[in-house]
Amino acid sequence: MGRMSFQGMRVLALETRRGREMAELIRKHGGEPFVAPSMREAPLEGNEQAFAAVERLFAGEFDMFVFLTGVGARALHRLIATRHPGERFPEALRRITVVARGPKPVAALREMDVPAHIQAPEPNTWREVVEAVKPVTGRRIAVQEYGRSNPELIQALGALGAAVTPIRIYQWQLPEDTGPLRQAARELGEGRFQAALFTTPFQLVHLFRIAEEEGISEQARTALRRAFVGSIGPATTEMLASYDLAADMEPSHPKMGLLVREAAERAPRVLEQKRAG
Repeated sequence: MGRMSFQGMRVLALETRRGREMAELIRKHGGEPFVAPSMREAPLEGNEQAFAAVERLFAGEFDMFVFLTGVGARALHRLIATRHPGERFPEALRRITVVARGPKPVAALREMDVPAHIQAPEPNTWREVVEAVKPVTGRRIAVQEYGRSNPELIQALGALGAAVTPIRIYQWQLPEDTGPLRQAARELGEGRFQAALFTTPFQLVHLFRIAEEEGISEQARTALRRAFVGSIGPATTEMLASYDLAADMEPSHPKMGLLVREAAERAPRVLEQKRAG
C-alpha cells in the first residue's frame, strides 16, 4: 500500500445510507473501518416550532434576528419555502435588525439579498455576538440554531433584557437504533480510533448528543483532538469549530472517495506530528 495508506489505523465513520461503500473505501486504503449509522431524515412536521416562530416574524413580532451559521440560514430559508412563497422570509428580514455571527451567515444572507446590519467580530463566538448587540438590546430577538442549541448565548441575551426565541431547524434525527452510534462514542472516548471522517455536520451533532448522554463528551473531544479528523467541506468544518475542534483536512473536492483517499495519504504524517507535539 506504500504511502497512500491508513497503515492499519482504526477509522471511525458515521455514514448512514452509504455505510457499506464507506467501509470498503477505508479498507481499500489500508484502514480498519468502524461505521455507525448516525442519522435519519426528520419529517417537516418535526419543525413545527420553527414554522410557528416564522409566523411571528411575518406578524412583526421580532425586532432582531440572529443568524449563527450559514448552513442553518440556508436550511431555514428552504424549510420556510415549503409553506410560503420564497421571497416572504427575506422580505420580513429586511424590515428588522439582522445580526450575523461571522462571514458564513453574511454570505448566506447576501444570497437572499438581506443585509447583515451587525456582524460579530473574530473569533465569532457567542460572546462576540452578545457584545455586538449590546448597544441595541431590550428587544424581541429570534436566534437561528442549527442542530444544536446555544444556551450560553440565549441566557446572555436574556440577561440584557431581551425576550429570546430560539428557532432550531431539524433536518435530521437520530437513527431508530442508536446502538452502533453509542458503541462508536464509547470507543472514541476510550481513544480507540486513530482517525475519524465526517461527511455532514449532523454526524457530529448526533455523535456528541450520544456522548453527552453517556457522560463522555469531554473524553470524545480530547480523543478527536488526538486523532486525525477529515471533514468533507466547509459546513462540516464549521460544525467542528462549534465544538472547539479543528479539521486536519478537507478533500480537494467534497466527495466521499476523495475524502478517504486524501485522508489516507495525510493521516500517518499528521498523527506523527500530533504525537511529537
